[in-house]
Amino acid sequence: MQEGLESAPPADLSHAGAVVDKAIEYMMGQNIGSLAIASALLGGAMALLARSVADESIIRILDSAIASVRAGELHGARQEGSAE
Repeated sequence: MQEGLESAPPADLSHAGAVVDKAIEYMMGQNIGSLAIASALLGGAMALLARSVADESIIRILDSAIASVRAGELHGARQEGSAE
């Protein structure tokens, strides 16, 4: 059940994103800290990836995320969202 990183995003990606946004909104309403929420979501995402794709694919995903952080691409998202 390995999916290539070059494949088009699944049609339900927008729906999944909306569900995650609602979950985040709910947890913030429960006064759960942003770092705890992000850590839990990242841990869950990593566990799902581990069940879905090969280790090398996970490494490429993480390398891409690291490159985005180093390039400052997340700073715009941080300014638009709520700050911790």
